[in-house]
Amino acid sequence: MNKIITTLAIGCSLLSCQKVDNNKVELSQENKKPNVILFYVDDLGYGDIGKNGLKGASTPEIDKLADGGILFTDVHSPHATCTPSRYSMLTGEYAFRKNAKVLKGDAPLLIDPDKKTLPDLFKQAGYATGVVGKWHLGLGNGNVDWNKAVKPGPLELGFDYSFLLPSTGDRVPSVYLENHHIVNLDPNDPITVSYEKNISDRPTGNAHPELLRQGADKQHGNTIINGISRIGYMKGGEKALWTDEDFPEKLAGKASNFIKKHKDEPFFLYFAFHDIHVPRLPSDQFKGKSEMGVRGDVILQMDYTTGLVMKTLKDLGIEDNTLVIFTSDNGPVLTDGYDDQAIELLGDHSPAGPFSGGKYSALEGGTRVPMIAYWPNKIKGGKVSDATFSHLDFYASFAKMFAIEVAANEAIDSKNILPALIGESKEGRPYMVEESYTISLRQGDWKYIQPIASTRRVPDFMEKFKNIDGGMSRAPQLFNLKTDIKEEVNVANQHPELVKGMQHILDSIQAIEVGVL
Repeated sequence: MNKIITTLAIGCSLLSCQKVDNNKVELSQENKKPNVILFYVDDLGYGDIGKNGLKGASTPEIDKLADGGILFTDVHSPHATCTPSRYSMLTGEYAFRKNAKVLKGDAPLLIDPDKKTLPDLFKQAGYATGVVGKWHLGLGNGNVDWNKAVKPGPLELGFDYSFLLPSTGDRVPSVYLENHHIVNLDPNDPITVSYEKNISDRPTGNAHPELLRQGADKQHGNTIINGISRIGYMKGGEKALWTDEDFPEKLAGKASNFIKKHKDEPFFLYFAFHDIHVPRLPSDQFKGKSEMGVRGDVILQMDYTTGLVMKTLKDLGIEDNTLVIFTSDNGPVLTDGYDDQAIELLGDHSPAGPFSGGKYSALEGGTRVPMIAYWPNKIKGGKVSDATFSHLDFYASFAKMFAIEVAANEAIDSKNILPALIGESKEGRPYMVEESYTISLRQGDWKYIQPIASTRRVPDFMEKFKNIDGGMSRAPQLFNLKTDIKEEVNVANQHPELVKGMQHILDSIQAIEVGVL
């Protein structure tokens, strides 16, 4: 125990040197600028890929990446929900520093265009940069006019090209945004969006449930588009409306076009899936093809989409020098606003693998996600790594790869785990923060969950509406994951000194001011 407390104290001292490079790995000259593709799947649980025990469906394309690369067992999304995870991954900064929350579909841009981002880093290294898929980080400066150039957005954050679902599939506006403009928008049928009141003559799910392909809760019961009611109200834009079933081919096509255009120069592609987020609407090719209903079908679809992009790399002869990272934005959720029988048809599959909790939760299932790194030129295939790290660490790791000095007030929470990412080490972070509706700390096998303050209500919507154990309490919680992987036995009372030390680390982390180090 004394050794553990000493380690915790050392961890505290590390807070004053967030940017210290604690390893010396350098890439060879010919591999200094690989293409990089980041597949960021939505709501995919640790157990939702074949290599991690998927049942009722299969992921052959993803399994190929694992066979040819590194399968990680202890990688975490920065947060247990989507908007905060994406904020942190792109900025290298904990979401609580921005008070980032899941955004409405008409929210202003969450990331300040003056803040350095991961695509900025790649551009500094001479890369072409693109984002395709779900955005959900806000657009514009507030009160956006969807009928004009919509900015600031990804192009003001370091991306050269963007093709987006402006927020996410269960929210309006249900249109594609390419660069600054809505695709196929008829100027004679302008778009209006409201999250306050119904401004449309389109029927709503709450008023007309008989029109729905999937039942929806009240929150998701507003404007009906493509037979699915959404969050928010949308008027106009009839020719611009998406069809959910087209997402795989549409997004993979835009990604492949970006790759083809930049095949002769290094590129960074952030491919942000909508699958397997709700509403789950598989295309005819995958409808009814799994044993788990539509959730299993969209897992098959997500795997297929991954394969389409990988085929583009193969056909262009650039696969060998492309670093592919496959991972998820947070843990799994079965029921999240729509009645698609995901719970009833689950069978004996465990979406979070051996862990408890899921999306939204402070338990391991909230942020421990599948991750694979694949790079034929550099990574020897068939590896499994237990290195502990967070998607926050992509920033500092790629900075190391490019030998770019990161400023003291830039990506302040990111750490260099490049050696682990490319399989040259199994050493990860000395400690790791897990964010949800509270904050947790991992230190080796120990997991500490900070109690909810007495001035706050303990969030209970997970248990009531999501069928997920939120893992939160007004009392300190401490678990030994080596002997209690499901976090069922709180041993905080038996180890008060460890609780005190871990809380001190969290207090020290939270006390750091952005831009002041």
